[in-house]
Amino acid sequence: MTEDYLPLAYLNAWEYCPRRFYFEYVLGEMEDNEHIILGRHLHRNINEETVVQEGDTRIHQQQWVWSDRLGVSGIIDAVEERAGELIPIEYKKGKMAKHLNDHFQLCGAALCLEERTGQQLSYGEIFYHGNRRRQRVRFTPQLRQMTETAIAAARAADQGAMPAPINHTKKCQACSLQRICLPFEVRSLMQAKL
Repeated sequence: MTEDYLPLAYLNAWEYCPRRFYFEYVLGEMEDNEHIILGRHLHRNINEETVVQEGDTRIHQQQWVWSDRLGVSGIIDAVEERAGELIPIEYKKGKMAKHLNDHFQLCGAALCLEERTGQQLSYGEIFYHGNRRRQRVRFTPQLRQMTETAIAAARAADQGAMPAPINHTKKCQACSLQRICLPFEVRSLMQAKL
């Protein structure tokens, strides 16, 4: 049923960098760096499907979600249920940033939950380990539309050519695929051709 669906984690990769997405999703290239390893380590306590009750909040960890309409699927780190309201939660190792890749992944999970439950979700939260706090993400019409547009673009990307490297030094320096992608070298060669 969901074999050809785009995994939500790859939606995150698409928004971070389409070239990274292409290497990982289309070509199957994976590489670990300190960011990937630390992220796995921090997820070790939430990688089992369990239900925990904390006061008036029921926490469903590792919930499988999918959307037939959008053709996406994946696992959300947790879904908190408070007073009948569902709140999707993602855990990230870094600090709050200005990039929307984490927001798109969370919103994609929310769209899946809405399709599965028939409930309208107004917000979700991302816990950033680097800040040790949660960021509330409102599922505005704009974020929903941007997420759906990104899903459609990512699903179509495997039909096209490999994207050029992005021009974002900090993202490239932190990327686990830098040694495979060679963004600085490729950009330099592309500029030399001009």
